Amino acid sequence: MSSPASAPRAYAAPALAASAYSDAQGAAVTPRQAEYRVFAKATHRLSDAAKALATDEPGAFPRLAAALHDNQRLWTALAVDAASDGNGLPESLRAGIVSLAGFVRGHSAKVLAGDAAAGPLIDINAALMKGLRGEGGAD
Repeated sequence: MSSPASAPRAYAAPALAASAYSDAQGAAVTPRQAEYRVFAKATHRLSDAAKALATDEPGAFPRLAAALHDNQRLWTALAVDAASDGNGLPESLRAGIVSLAGFVRGHSAKVLAGDAAAGPLIDINAALMKGLRGEGGAD
């Protein structure tokens, strides 16, 4: 079983993050699967917290703030990895990841201020997950 540190550079940061969420049996996962799992968890937390806020559940805003923070950390790690020397992804994809991370940061601030909804962040994560599953494509 390879360790997350031996994963290709393009996937190193998310794979390390995913190691905290691996199942108890320690089944081997590919770097793409690890990334998918981490994004699925972040997206689920965002979605649940946004729904809780929309229905005025007690404690919903702190849950949303925590979910936004974790999502930003994930995108920051992904952007740092994409911008790193030796990253094997195509230059245009690397630039797109860094750009999306900037959008996530700015939009998250708007959500926290009450000036925007979390929906676009959930949609971005879902689109990335679709790509990780190999379902992406040019329109």
